[in-house]
Amino acid sequence: MPTLDQKNCFAELNLPPRRLPLRRDDQGKIRVFDPLRHAEVVLTPEEWVRQHFVAHLVSDRGYPAGLIGNEVGLSLNGLRRRCDSVVWDSHSASPLVLIEYKAPNVKLTRKVFDQIIRYNMVFRAPYLIVSNGITHYCCRVDCETGNYEFLPDIPDYSSL
Repeated sequence: MPTLDQKNCFAELNLPPRRLPLRRDDQGKIRVFDPLRHAEVVLTPEEWVRQHFVAHLVSDRGYPAGLIGNEVGLSLNGLRRRCDSVVWDSHSASPLVLIEYKAPNVKLTRKVFDQIIRYNMVFRAPYLIVSNGITHYCCRVDCETGNYEFLPDIPDYSSL
């Protein structure tokens, strides 16, 4: 790992530790290779959480990497937005899980949940996850009634 001076990017998380492919670019920025986007991206605290969380889903929870998309575009009220991660259903190819990441120092407030709920007005996924790498919330949503139930843990892909 390069010598790092962006300490806030490398917070200890409540996720299994991973060795991420990091390098310092010509401008001195730390970059990480995102295997889902097949590209290097600038490492921010939020990206640190995303990379660890996705690795956890794939390695520990059985989520197929080929069914996860990072920075998935959507149009909401005529504005272009990006959902942090979307997990697709292997049978129907419809959105199954939406995930919103925040930096470890960002509290997971109602505002964060409002954001993912707005995105879900477009995607209509039955599961929503919010994580800052320290705290993780997952809920099952009935898109027809608007009812939701918080789950005690992030479910394995096979149980979705």
